[in-house]
Amino acid sequence: MDIATLTDMIGEPQTAALFGLLTGVIFGVAAQRSRFCLRAAAVEFARGSMGDKIAVWLLTFSTAVVWVQAARHMGWLAPSEARVLAVPGSWSGAIIGGLMFGAGMVLARGCSGRLLVLAATGNLRSVVSGLIFAVVAQMSLSGWLSPMRDKIAGLWITPDGRNIEMVSALGLPDQTGLVLGLGTALLALFLARRNRIGGARLIFASGVGFAVAVGWVLTYSLSQVAFDPVTVESATFTGPSANTLMFFLERDPVMDFDIGLVPGVFLGAFIAALFAGELKIQAFDGPATMRKAMIGAALMGFGGMLAGGCAIGAGVTGGSVFAATAWLALFCMWVGAMITDFLVDQRVVSSRTA
Repeated sequence: MDIATLTDMIGEPQTAALFGLLTGVIFGVAAQRSRFCLRAAAVEFARGSMGDKIAVWLLTFSTAVVWVQAARHMGWLAPSEARVLAVPGSWSGAIIGGLMFGAGMVLARGCSGRLLVLAATGNLRSVVSGLIFAVVAQMSLSGWLSPMRDKIAGLWITPDGRNIEMVSALGLPDQTGLVLGLGTALLALFLARRNRIGGARLIFASGVGFAVAVGWVLTYSLSQVAFDPVTVESATFTGPSANTLMFFLERDPVMDFDIGLVPGVFLGAFIAALFAGELKIQAFDGPATMRKAMIGAALMGFGGMLAGGCAIGAGVTGGSVFAATAWLALFCMWVGAMITDFLVDQRVVSSRTA
């Protein structure tokens, strides 16, 4: 059955939601089993280690780049039509929002995507943090915080009404993205071998990146046959978390890719944890941990919306199509996370051992 037939049977919005669900399930299963987490990788790097968490993150990132760039060369995706490249990017938003998001994910002990995966396994801390994240993201999108977001984002934007695709803007060969992805994958595999990471975890880490490519290809394919305009997008959790929250609050909700993505990730992570025997109810350790998590979730909600994406949306999805502001946001997320780890968590560890 082709996509056109499917849309005729169930409708275009429902097809988009179904594609989001499929992308989310793949992402949820792979992320739960691989323990993929940008916060963990950034903290590990900040503490002078090149361990298993960095290896997993690099493999996920490189897999996304390789699959997405391969899809582009095969004609399955036109990145220029992707939302992240078709609209103006914000340099100021990427810098400030990226730093805020990076700080927030250290305080909350996980980025927005990781919180969703952990919530599916019974982690009540992640449930609370995830809800705060979604509410603040919605406030930043169209609520009380939206004027502040617009003002900061408008300080410095990309020219010509579009984001910048880095490979072409730098005049690099067309194969540069694919070569960079393969090179990063080799580095990830070297680190994986040095840290004795099992094959199953590596496969699942690759699965997270593959899910990003699946989302891009499916939404692009739908956009080519749909009567109404379809946003070409993939996995991200700032906007979709806000949209999913409003889907259950509005009288006449609209189905789209986002509405399938978030439940799909939850379902996939739950199934993976169930079969692995890792479902377990967990709560906050105490008031201090709860305060940090709530502050961190709020920072991520505003920072992610300001940066144009979360650790997944900007860091992997936007990075895989070489959107310039996405790469800048990712860099700032790493910086924000490392600074926060040094100022908060490492000082706590030092005081306990003193």
